[in-house]
Amino acid sequence: MEQLLNVSVVDQALLYSFYALSALAILFLLLRAGLLPRRAARIGPSVGEVRNPAPHTASALPGRRRWLVTAAAATAAGALTGALTLLVCEVLLNVFGLPLDPDTRVWVISAFAGLGLAVVNLWRSRWWRKAVAVVASLLFMATAALGINAGYGLNPTLGAMLGMNQANHLTLPKLNPPHQPESKAPLWQSWKPPAGMPAVGRSGSVTIPADASGFHARDAFLYLPPAALVDNPPPLPVVIMMMGQPGGPEQSRSAVQELDALAQQNHGLAPLLLTVDQLGDPYRNPVCVDSAKGNVYTYVTTDVVNYIRKNLNVATDRTQWAVAGYSNGGECALSFTAKRPEIFGSLLDISGELDPLDGTAANTVKTIFGGSQSAFTAEKPTTILKAHKYTDELAIFTSGALDSKYGPQSASAAKDAKAAGMTTHRFVGPGIGHRGDAVSFGLKSGLPLLFQRFGLAPS
Repeated sequence: MEQLLNVSVVDQALLYSFYALSALAILFLLLRAGLLPRRAARIGPSVGEVRNPAPHTASALPGRRRWLVTAAAATAAGALTGALTLLVCEVLLNVFGLPLDPDTRVWVISAFAGLGLAVVNLWRSRWWRKAVAVVASLLFMATAALGINAGYGLNPTLGAMLGMNQANHLTLPKLNPPHQPESKAPLWQSWKPPAGMPAVGRSGSVTIPADASGFHARDAFLYLPPAALVDNPPPLPVVIMMMGQPGGPEQSRSAVQELDALAQQNHGLAPLLLTVDQLGDPYRNPVCVDSAKGNVYTYVTTDVVNYIRKNLNVATDRTQWAVAGYSNGGECALSFTAKRPEIFGSLLDISGELDPLDGTAANTVKTIFGGSQSAFTAEKPTTILKAHKYTDELAIFTSGALDSKYGPQSASAAKDAKAAGMTTHRFVGPGIGHRGDAVSFGLKSGLPLLFQRFGLAPS
């Protein structure tokens, strides 16, 4: 089972196999026996002499036309159903929180069209055609899911795609003696890597007790850089990160490669990266506040912070702590930084949402804030930022040039943060949308600045 969940679902050979099988299934469902040409029967001794076409051959032509019309109508009806489903979910209910990309819409509509063709094959057909139609329906849905997932580029394995954490549980290094003095000099100057230090970091899942919040979070994903894996490691910076919705902590695996590359350039130094679950479920959005849907704010700012301080060799100064997030996690990161500058001295907001929304604003007010519009307004990062004046706070905002929704929101958040006194940096990636490429761009743009902020690299 574990091997199956670790199968790569972005492998080109696997994807093209599903595409080909779906194409063959469509061809089979279209070509019923009545559409295939029948061989004429021969009579007499002459090789070239044949009977007139059997009476049923001519009469079969209207039946063939009827079947083609029926199949086309069923396919069109399926496609229309898919389009209407997208309209309701994307526009009316705002289920996804953002406009879907064109290729995602094509996959959804194509899958529904295939389902329409499969359904019409269940009528007036033999049992084996019915069985093929059922299998084809599952194939069409799986192919669309794989195509959409590959397009977004966030879930590399089947387990990640299904929201099942497959990371091995990470054994933590032993803690340094308490009250170990921290060097006044930045680590890039004072740190000398010992012999035998690993060339790359280590990552895996960790369980964070929710003692204060009671929030039911999935296991977090922790990256330890090479410098954290030696005897008597230096107190290192830490970044708490949150991914988007739907999603989960394992989606931050893409950050490991980037952090390892930067660590190799800086003598094994890098921050610890702890990616936590602010959702509880990939299809549930408690919007990072304490509410009836879960005490997410207390979970991150109390339970997660306490876990780090008790279990990891990290620096204590607020300038060595950062919070980061992508999309839904970006709004959470901005909100936590704005509320708790005494904990978090830096922010990396990657294509973050601007407001704490669960679907529509009306639904959010009703289900999260108990019908109170004023409570909803008070939790908007814009409101929080305008009520404070910050000093010594670094805020990095990144987004893609193709991200028509969250790009402008990121720009607005950066403007508000700058007006509130934060030192802000804004990066816009050409050709970047709101997918895995946005995460990669945000990390490549923001991590070098955090390395300088943490004293891991010269400014």
